[in-house]
Amino acid sequence: MDRESKNRKEIVIAPITRIEGHAKVTIFLNEDDSVGDARFHVTDFRGFERFTQGRPFYEMPSITSRSCGICPVSHLLASAKACDAIVGVNPPATAIMLRRLIHMGQLIQSHALNFYHLSSPDLLLGWDSDPAQRNIFGVIEKYPDLALQGIKLRRFGQEIIERVAGKKIHCNDWIVPGGAKWPLKKENADYLLKNLPEALEITKKTISMFKKILEKCDEETENLGNFPSYHLGLVNESGGLEHYDGKIRIIDQDGKIAADMLDPAKYYEYIGEAVEPWSYMKFPYFKQLGYPEGAYRVGPLSRLNVASHCGTPLADEEFKEFKKLGKNGVVQSTFHYHYARLIEALFCVETAKELLEDTEILSDWVTSKASVNTFEGVGVAEAPRGTLIHHYNVDRQGI
Repeated sequence: MDRESKNRKEIVIAPITRIEGHAKVTIFLNEDDSVGDARFHVTDFRGFERFTQGRPFYEMPSITSRSCGICPVSHLLASAKACDAIVGVNPPATAIMLRRLIHMGQLIQSHALNFYHLSSPDLLLGWDSDPAQRNIFGVIEKYPDLALQGIKLRRFGQEIIERVAGKKIHCNDWIVPGGAKWPLKKENADYLLKNLPEALEITKKTISMFKKILEKCDEETENLGNFPSYHLGLVNESGGLEHYDGKIRIIDQDGKIAADMLDPAKYYEYIGEAVEPWSYMKFPYFKQLGYPEGAYRVGPLSRLNVASHCGTPLADEEFKEFKKLGKNGVVQSTFHYHYARLIEALFCVETAKELLEDTEILSDWVTSKASVNTFEGVGVAEAPRGTLIHHYNVDRQGI
């Protein structure tokens, strides 16, 4: 922290509640008590790389996914893809379909958790309501039907993961370098297809509800983190929304493509990481611009900003409405992360349906076996909160 900040009066909010992680906020006041600056501190130590050193590469998906209880699947996938590169094989088509399916399940459950459990108390009960009641229990008390919808939607996402990979959280035994350990049983696919229409209907209703809330939130939309920035995310070959594979696209604050179809395996050529003394979190930036000018945002808002379309019928209709909210189709207000999450949830439910209706997903060929063929591997996936990259170096024994 700089000397000027040390001499200011400050307000510290610690811990921050209703977030996925551990953090605090420090607000620095000017002499007239107006707000001069604010900082978001990530307070949990980020030492994950250290305890993976010396481990066999095939243990990495299981180890690294433990770093997050909300999005372990993203770590499983990014890690497994890095391991795929090390053994030099492409997983069978069915394994890739199943990996995509559990990724859709995780995005559904995470977005439902974020919207209903963490955000809806503010949206439904009001920012000025009693803090003792402004939580998920207050929502359950005042809006029991809506709260139940959120629980059901999250449950469906968790059930996708469980029915495919055996466990709702930390399904580490299922994914392996080269694919997956076991195929999807038909009865599990049938179960998910049977319950999918309800999840789709809940998602559509949630979007309609949020749009009504949005009509009353002009001030929040305009003032809550509404600032120009670069955005980064994965896109597929046609420039559409992508979560499992694809290339990296970066756009500037005006929506112009700053860099496109970048190879995630060479991320270090265009992404740098800055360190600040007041946070354990690193600060990624676009190397071409340097830091802090090259700082960019990630996550659902950024994924929709960099994409040209979603790729499923209902999500594409909402995508068009979303694009109207920003100049040149670039939506900058942090408040619209809510809308972006719901559009992604809709996309994921639709995509899950497409995958489950493809008979190829029931094939029992789900693993390509091999040993170490190269000493380096990089895997990338879009986690619910942003682009996730795993990068491993191994020796001849795979350590």
